[in-house]
Amino acid sequence: MSTEKVRELAKALRSRIGTVILGQEQAVDLLLVALVSEGHVLFEGPPGTGKTLLARSFAACLKMEFRRVQFTPDLMPGDLLGTNLFNFQTSAFSLTKGPVFTEFLLADEINRTPPKTQAALLEAMQERTVTIDGTSHPLSAGFLVVATQNPIEQEGTYPLPEAQLDRFLFKVLIGYPERAEELMMVKTHGHRTAMPSLDAFGLKPLCDLAYVEWVRKVVAAIRLSDELAAYVVDLVRATRQHPSLHYGASPRAANMLAAASRAVAVLEGRDFVIPDDVKSIFLPLMRHRVVLAPTAEVDGASADQVLEQILSAVAAPR
Repeated sequence: MSTEKVRELAKALRSRIGTVILGQEQAVDLLLVALVSEGHVLFEGPPGTGKTLLARSFAACLKMEFRRVQFTPDLMPGDLLGTNLFNFQTSAFSLTKGPVFTEFLLADEINRTPPKTQAALLEAMQERTVTIDGTSHPLSAGFLVVATQNPIEQEGTYPLPEAQLDRFLFKVLIGYPERAEELMMVKTHGHRTAMPSLDAFGLKPLCDLAYVEWVRKVVAAIRLSDELAAYVVDLVRATRQHPSLHYGASPRAANMLAAASRAVAVLEGRDFVIPDDVKSIFLPLMRHRVVLAPTAEVDGASADQVLEQILSAVAAPR
């Protein structure tokens, strides 16, 4: 059974990355869901919680070309996309490709760069192409953006606009580990101050991009019943009607929720979607697509709390 093979891959991936990063199983699962459903992921968490190491480990286990860009206030779109340079030997312009021409792009502290540079990623994330001097250039079929941002220090940052946030399939909150996990981290990494080398852990690829492409075809063929399609639509529409939300999710969110639910089903070894698949990803998929009403903010409510209310109020099919 093809879905069972994918389930075994997901299990092996959690185990292998678990030798490097402890306590981030959900983040690993959401990364894999994003990859096989052609989405992108935004990590939000305080410094030192392993966001960069998790991204590097994930790319290594899937044999993906990895590039990291540190987003800073002086980063220009050309630094990210590349530029055409004149070659005096050939008397012609040639493209010098930027770091976006890769399979796995880590956009570190993406909210520290101005909107002009942030917007340079919009086309790449949505269409997997970039336009330089009027010419479109295709990106890798496996192109995946993982961006990080620090929720604590907001000085000198440029909050991501809603149009940019909507391009991310998931917003994953990376918190502090449990005491037992942190103790194990100290025992594993406590003999060094620098970030550990992945070679020290012997991380070997579990599959390659060709296998990921095959998994995507399996995901696309997964059945989504009419009742579950209606459930997805009702959940998204409920975000537009809740009194605690000023803005709800867009129709794009409904498509993404359906596609990601299919991916969850495949990773669980099933060829059909159940309501729990939808529920399991509803919060990370929606929390960055809704805007709290001013009254809800004054009352101290969070987007996750409101979304939990919506999950409880909208009846799931049986």
